[in-house]
Amino acid sequence: MAAKLLARAQRELQSGDADAAMRTLAGVLALAPDHAEAHRWMGIAAQNSGDHAKAIECFRRALARLPEDADIHIGLGVALYRIGMVDEALTHLRRACELAPESSSAWYNLAEALKPQVCTMEAIEALRRTLALDPSHVPALLALARAQASVGQVAAAAASFRAILCREPENAEVWFALSNLKTVTFDAQDAQRLEHALARDDIPSESRIWLGFALAKALEDQDDYARAFDVLQQANALQRSLAKWDAAAERARVDAIMREFANPAPAPLDADLGREAILIACIPRSGSTLVEQILASHAQVEGANEIKDLARVIEAETRRRGTAFPLWVSRSMSADWQRLGREYLDRTARWRERKPYFTDKNLLNWMLAGAALTMLPGARVIVCRRDPLETCLACYRQCFGTEAGFACDLDEMADYCIDFMRLTRFWLQRFPDRVLDLEYETLVAEPDATIRHLLDFCGLPFDPACLEFHKTQRTVLSAPSAAQVRQPLRRDTARATRYGDKLDSLRKRLREAGLLSGEC
Repeated sequence: MAAKLLARAQRELQSGDADAAMRTLAGVLALAPDHAEAHRWMGIAAQNSGDHAKAIECFRRALARLPEDADIHIGLGVALYRIGMVDEALTHLRRACELAPESSSAWYNLAEALKPQVCTMEAIEALRRTLALDPSHVPALLALARAQASVGQVAAAAASFRAILCREPENAEVWFALSNLKTVTFDAQDAQRLEHALARDDIPSESRIWLGFALAKALEDQDDYARAFDVLQQANALQRSLAKWDAAAERARVDAIMREFANPAPAPLDADLGREAILIACIPRSGSTLVEQILASHAQVEGANEIKDLARVIEAETRRRGTAFPLWVSRSMSADWQRLGREYLDRTARWRERKPYFTDKNLLNWMLAGAALTMLPGARVIVCRRDPLETCLACYRQCFGTEAGFACDLDEMADYCIDFMRLTRFWLQRFPDRVLDLEYETLVAEPDATIRHLLDFCGLPFDPACLEFHKTQRTVLSAPSAAQVRQPLRRDTARATRYGDKLDSLRKRLREAGLLSGEC
């Protein structure tokens, strides 16, 4: 009976019904509680339904019975990685590669876990092992090209993307990845190929979005900005229909944060705690990756990219208290904040193994800056901002996926920008000695003086390498910026005037909010 039920569960999983499979597998385990294969398949079903904690439990039970099974190590490693248990995840994924060196799946999953940890060269090697075993593994080919771009091998990345398109000329994800390099120019033939791919009726929404953003880039490269804007509108409208975003709720959240942090924080128990941390707070596409590249060029600073540890510390405290952030802020004492600060520093210890300081560039930092500065009295926050009109347009031109619904509509993008400005101004008033306002346009116009001031604010001695940041060899995980920060500063990045009256409603919103002058 258990064998029959297991076979049925496998069929249910193959048909995409993870819930039915889990019910059937529960029946198997009722009959045979120690059945390793049932635990394995229950883990797979839980993983398919997004319950990674359940998947971990099941894979551990299966592994207890089958400790040398590479596939179980892969499943457990992936599940652990999804909930942020990175070190243990990598241990299991590496073990899978040891047990099954001929498994392309083992090497590919190891590479996917290594890349976000900035172990890029090891990831590239794992991807090459994947492709040696399976030359037709398109996800690995795509991942290798992206990894090449992140370490500055932009020409090799572009060539890799083009090679995939020779095999799969309508691969939407690859077209988008190529366009996302930003420094590669599309020609008229590229635009025609993209138009042809986008004209099909049978492509899924995600592919249609990717192709739309890639086509808009191709049309810009042909100086057809009116058509590019129309294509952007269509792609963003489709993206917005899939995204969950509530501008009113976000505005209320900003209001609540300002209320909770308006009162003085309890005196810190250790005023120097967190002096190693340099947090960068920004809206996307506003120069934050450039600022991190400048700081990471310093001999004492490690650039950690967009790490998630601060948000995870806040989320864990929120769960522990059973009260949403920021409502528990006013009830927190000095010891609570110190505990959270030490937890953050423990989580980020790997970024101080080679150098004493590190940057944290998570895109939620602008909302969490008050918590960060209360947890880490010695930390510094750099608010990166760019001309609001250019920032909003740049976000609108960028496909972020469903996680950044605010960027899909120019009116909602204006709301987001307005909230960002009023909250970061609040942080500047609340923590005047620990928050630096850094304007992108000033950095571009006066790089030497601005960079010296930035280093002084961070308590760092001057390092001439910071002035030649584009020569620094490091992994940059922000795909749209990975190639751009390998170039010297440019003063020709403004695009709003090329779109003319298409942006008039956005200009009006920003002007009414006091973020634009009357001439803009």
